[in-house]
Amino acid sequence: MTRPVESARAKEFRSLMSGFPTGVVVVTTFGPDGGPHGMTCSSLCSVALDPPTLLVCVRQGSSTLEAVEQRGSFAVNVLHSGGRPVAELFASGAPDRFDRVPWRAGPAAAGPHLPDYARTVADCKVTGTAKPVGDHTVVFGEVLEVTSHLTAAAPLLYGLRRYATWPTGHRA
Repeated sequence: MTRPVESARAKEFRSLMSGFPTGVVVVTTFGPDGGPHGMTCSSLCSVALDPPTLLVCVRQGSSTLEAVEQRGSFAVNVLHSGGRPVAELFASGAPDRFDRVPWRAGPAAAGPHLPDYARTVADCKVTGTAKPVGDHTVVFGEVLEVTSHLTAAAPLLYGLRRYATWPTGHRA
C-alpha cells in the first residue's frame, strides 16, 4: 500500500504539531473474539470532570477502532519514561505486539493493561464518537476506574519528532 503524497499544507501542519509536545498513551481493548487490540496514541484530551470523561482520536480503518466501537470500552495506558519501546511497537502495527509485552486484564478491565510500561491506566466506557475527521474518529470515554502502577516514573513525552521524559526534579 502506497501513501498519498503529502501536501505542502499537511507538511506545515505536521511541523506545527510536532512543536507541541504531548504525552504518549497506548489505547487498548478486546475484540469480539476476546483478542487484544491496541495502538499508540498522542491525541488524548480531558473533556469533563463530572462525569470524568476523556477523548482519544483513533485512526479509521484500524482494528483497534473497530474493536473499541464493537466492545464499547477501552483502556488508556499512560506510558512512563521507560515506555518508548512499547510506544514504537504499538505504533508499528506489528501483529504480534501483545505477544512481545507483558499485559494483564482483570474482570473489570476495559482493555489490556501494560503495567510494566504504564504510569497509570484509565478504564473507560465509550459514551460516544464524533463524526470522522479526516482519517481519524474521535472517541469519548467515561473513566470508570484509574489504576496507578509506577507513579514515581516520569511521563513519556513526544514532540519535535522524538521521545523525551519529564525533566527530573519535577513531581506530580
